[in-house]
Amino acid sequence: MGHIDHTVHGWITPAISYLAACLGALLALRSTRWALLTEGRTRRNWLFFASVSLGLGIWSMHFIAMLGFAVRGAEIRYNVPLTVVSLVVAIVVVGVGIFTVGHSRRSPRAALLAGGVATGLGVAAMHYLGMAAMRINGALVYDRATVAVSVGIAVFAATAALWAALNVRATGAVLVAAPVMGVAVCAMHYTGMAAVQVELSGVRTTPPGVVALQFVFPLAVGLGCYVFSSALAFAVAPDKVTVRPA
Repeated sequence: MGHIDHTVHGWITPAISYLAACLGALLALRSTRWALLTEGRTRRNWLFFASVSLGLGIWSMHFIAMLGFAVRGAEIRYNVPLTVVSLVVAIVVVGVGIFTVGHSRRSPRAALLAGGVATGLGVAAMHYLGMAAMRINGALVYDRATVAVSVGIAVFAATAALWAALNVRATGAVLVAAPVMGVAVCAMHYTGMAAVQVELSGVRTTPPGVVALQFVFPLAVGLGCYVFSSALAFAVAPDKVTVRPA
């Protein structure tokens, strides 16, 4: 078994990944709040914005944390198309959950449960799809019990996030809820990573794909542009939206 290190760059990668999760949660909570105060196309736009924010935040948390992942004596590379697919999966499945609670005609409790389970399973799928994008001279082996725990945490975290999106109103409450959601997302990730062991093959050839650091610049540019556009959207968003009766 290869020796695994989750903090090869120290605690900077876990800290930045946690901040990414918190930022995504913060934007998603505020967006969903405004969505529930509106109707029609405006509601759909805010729900879409919330989906992208939370999905991108969760995926960014995962990938930034993986920058600190290393296996002693082995080079790790990543399959680019599969990594991009994992991002799309994150946004889509989160969107399913958010639109379920934002547009469902079911009872709020049923919609929350359905959305939480669907989103949680999707987030877990995104995590393990991202892991499947790894290329290493060896094989990843998972402890099934720990994987099951990580999926349970993902479902719980997703349900809690959707509940907060529906119920958290005041700005101060959002500022408290977002870091809590960030902890839940990180807990799912590192529980999933605790399930991993690497069986090295002994082959010394360079695996296909790109190294993680090659993602840093496009990731930084992409996140920077998204945060800037988010700031503009939030700057023009009203503090209170009044829905006109039909």
